Amino acid sequence: MSLKRGGPPPVATSGSGVMTTSLDQQKIPTVTAGYGENEKPKGGKGGQSKFIRSDMADVPVQQAAGSTLPLVISRKKGDDSEDGNYNPFEHRKVEHPTSDLETFVHLLKGSLGSGILAMPMAFSHAGLWFGLVATFAVGTLCTYCVHILVKCAHILCRRRKIPMMGFADVAEQAFLDGPPALNRWSRFIRFMVNTFLVIDLLGCCCIYLVFVANNVEQVVRVYMETVLGIRVWIMIVSAPLIFMCLIRNLKFLTPFSMLANILMFVGIVITFIYMFSDLPAPVERPGIVSVTEWPLFFGTVIFALEGIGVVMSLENDMKNPSHFIGCPSVLNFGMGLVIALYTLVGFFGFLKYGSATEASITLNLPLDDKLAQSVKLMIAIAIFFTFTLQFYVPVTILWKGLEHKIRPEKQNICEYGLRVFLVLLCCGIAVALPNLGPFISLIGAVCLSTLGMIVPATIELAVYHEDPGYGRFNWRLWKNSGLILFGVVGFVAGTYVSIIEFHTEFSNGH
Repeated sequence: MSLKRGGPPPVATSGSGVMTTSLDQQKIPTVTAGYGENEKPKGGKGGQSKFIRSDMADVPVQQAAGSTLPLVISRKKGDDSEDGNYNPFEHRKVEHPTSDLETFVHLLKGSLGSGILAMPMAFSHAGLWFGLVATFAVGTLCTYCVHILVKCAHILCRRRKIPMMGFADVAEQAFLDGPPALNRWSRFIRFMVNTFLVIDLLGCCCIYLVFVANNVEQVVRVYMETVLGIRVWIMIVSAPLIFMCLIRNLKFLTPFSMLANILMFVGIVITFIYMFSDLPAPVERPGIVSVTEWPLFFGTVIFALEGIGVVMSLENDMKNPSHFIGCPSVLNFGMGLVIALYTLVGFFGFLKYGSATEASITLNLPLDDKLAQSVKLMIAIAIFFTFTLQFYVPVTILWKGLEHKIRPEKQNICEYGLRVFLVLLCCGIAVALPNLGPFISLIGAVCLSTLGMIVPATIELAVYHEDPGYGRFNWRLWKNSGLILFGVVGFVAGTYVSIIEFHTEFSNGH
């Protein structure tokens, strides 16, 4: 994920769901602990219960990554001989299922975005050759973690006879299905997944504001005698967004999404023309830099490549969900292309500009060149419109948690108030932290190290706890422990280095 995620599906790449009927109206029972009739505890568990699914065979398709599933006690895992024959894909009711090609295009759209413009800056914190190898390695790791998440979702769907799950659903059900010590944390893991998704997506919105303001400021500076600071431009850009973000129906934002995609494509193509002209020899750039700079590299690359928030929505809407993972698969082809493009831009962008590389490659384009100025404006406009689409997701998550607490006659005004508040919050954060580089790394380290590595690895450990187990020599335990450790190191190191970068900026009076 990246400055990316442009154009999320109707309810999104997030972790909150939209169900056709409110939970209050359905009066869905909450998760309960206990045994079904005539059931006895498994030996050695000290009377601990298992949490089992409800009959969800024919629920409408969920278009969000984490809508709440009603989980109630029914029968214990393994007691139903038909569990192994249950095919969740046959019970999905998707009004307009997507083909493999359509899913491939949506995956590219969700993973390829303006984050690609930050890759040369990432390479400047790694070195030309180390960045090349490490980007492929991190991209492969991110893709593998997506495989883990989707595979565990399929296992849990079959085990509990649920047609589909979102990201937060998978996390919650995995904890309910795992060791007894994890059962009590099931609601917490759902809350954590949704919380990090909201932070991640609002962080992207803040980065969008800084990105647009930087590009507009560079162009306007050429023609204006009075120079306005970047913080002023952030506030100017935020003003019209307050009104655009009051639009609650995504249908009315579709034309802006199409325009944003066209402008982004044209802008990136022209940027490539500048980037590939008069390239210096690779020996003129460092092959590897100090290890102290690597956390900024890893944070930025994870931010750019991690699209785990969109994958469950895409998989849930597929006509042939079994084609999403495997070899070959939609995920492998899509992420392979994404990793190749990101590596290409990062390598040649850093080769072209070296230590002068900016946080967005567009900021390196010549200031007095009309074509370069048009590129900056095109991409700025594209990101400006993408903000409204990206903003739709965290609003949906937060409003879904608040809606039932507000009287019906006040819900409209409260929702509009929430939208205005969140835009102003993004504006305030962007004004306080207008440096793109550390900001991107911080979001990648905090949110996507957690969602992209730590959570999927933990989910697999919980799902495989009893059946089929961790394998010979507990290889799954060691493998997932390594992923969790890598995610924790990335979280801590990336956060620390990003904070140091911000401290340096403020110490210099910027």
